[in-house]
Amino acid sequence: MLVIIGIVITLGLVFGGFISHGGNMAVIIGALPTEAMVIGGAALGSFITGNGGAIIKKAGKGLGKVVKGPKWKADDYKDLLCLLFMLSKLIKTKGVIALEAHIEDPHESKIFNHVGKVKDDHHVVDFICDYFRMTTMNFDDPHQMEDVMLKELEKHHHEESEGAHALAIVGEAFPALGIVAAVLGVINTMSSIDQPVEILGALIGGALVGTFLGILVSYTIAAPMASRLQQIIDEEGHIYDVMKDFIIAHLQGNAPQISAEIGRKAVPGGFQPSFYDLDEMLQEIPNDVFA
Repeated sequence: MLVIIGIVITLGLVFGGFISHGGNMAVIIGALPTEAMVIGGAALGSFITGNGGAIIKKAGKGLGKVVKGPKWKADDYKDLLCLLFMLSKLIKTKGVIALEAHIEDPHESKIFNHVGKVKDDHHVVDFICDYFRMTTMNFDDPHQMEDVMLKELEKHHHEESEGAHALAIVGEAFPALGIVAAVLGVINTMSSIDQPVEILGALIGGALVGTFLGILVSYTIAAPMASRLQQIIDEEGHIYDVMKDFIIAHLQGNAPQISAEIGRKAVPGGFQPSFYDLDEMLQEIPNDVFA
């Protein structure tokens, strides 16, 4: 929603300032469709040319993220810590054998179904299940486990950022594409050099709309949106740091409550629950989820 507000403010004040100085919007409105077709078409075509289908899909989904904002909220981090706590407590009380039914079929697990939407994200569920499964296979050295996790998280973050990088490259190209549109406008003007000054002035003004549009879109819309998408990707990645820190703390032999506290410390400041809020939530977990 903020991105829409930002665009409205930008366009309103830019064109409002133009009009307040006596600018003629008729020239811009008249040239806008063709200039937008040239610039937008070139941008879309080059974007498709320079990226594979998977990256194009990520970029498309990324634009939706920019509008909706980050996926994870404060309650989601509490749910995640609660989920990890229950798995750790199950291992401590009943052993790793009791864990298998939950990680092999998480959709039917009482533990996974006890929490909110974190259980519906397959990346989160796969991360939890894969690394707890590895502990059942005697891969329980915390240092080795952390190395593997860090490599996976680096790969995951790189792949998630591909769409944002592709959009940023297109955003940087808009000023040059605006020049392309302006040059075509100048060519059109030169072909009408025998026309009156009034007509030539309108043609030149229309050509300059291309340059203006390319710069405006690049620096006030495309580049900020690509930057915002990268911010969201970085912010959503914090949830994996919470899982990593909790699981490593569990492998180091800490009690579930201590592992939960270590995981809580990795939650971003704006979403971090207090010690007492998290403790109250853990105390309210019913015993039948461990059955």
